[in-house]
Amino acid sequence: MNNLFQHLKTRVFRGLLAVVPLYLCFLVVRFLYVSLDRNVSGWIEKLIGRRVPGLGILLVLIILYLLGIAAGNWIGMMVFGFIERVMKRIPLIKSIYQLGIQLGLAFSKPEKQAFKRTVLVEHFRPGLWSIAFVTGELRDTKGGAKLLKLFVPTAPNPITGFLVFVPDDQIRELPWTIQEAMNAVISGGIISPGEIA
Repeated sequence: MNNLFQHLKTRVFRGLLAVVPLYLCFLVVRFLYVSLDRNVSGWIEKLIGRRVPGLGILLVLIILYLLGIAAGNWIGMMVFGFIERVMKRIPLIKSIYQLGIQLGLAFSKPEKQAFKRTVLVEHFRPGLWSIAFVTGELRDTKGGAKLLKLFVPTAPNPITGFLVFVPDDQIRELPWTIQEAMNAVISGGIISPGEIA
């Protein structure tokens, strides 16, 4: 009975983690659609003298496209950085905003991730293992050894963490996907595969 309850609790929490970013995206798109459809679409339709089906959706796509371009240039990064700082000062909004970022990282497509694979590394002291994400490699010119660049995230906020350089032979491979490891970090270990090879 205990196992059944634990199984249900884990799956419900995992379902919630999957739904929250989708719901946040839905709210943003809905807000944009309602705002543009009520204000801009009506004005454009009056200007051209006829109703255009799907104009609200087209305008939302154009706005999202322009925001994507803006987010990639210097001025856009400054504006989004300012918005992020404001969001982080509002208690409830801060939690939702950070959760959205974290879950976006956790559920993003593997090919777009900076993380190559998941490993375990002895971080604070010998015998104490931490989840780490391999972000790349570099060569130690003095010793000639290959060093792995590892990001060791802090739980439950994987946006912050530590950058460590570790010889290849001092890590343990972790047979978890990036998503599984990120879920474990975000949930404080509540959600994780049951085994480490």
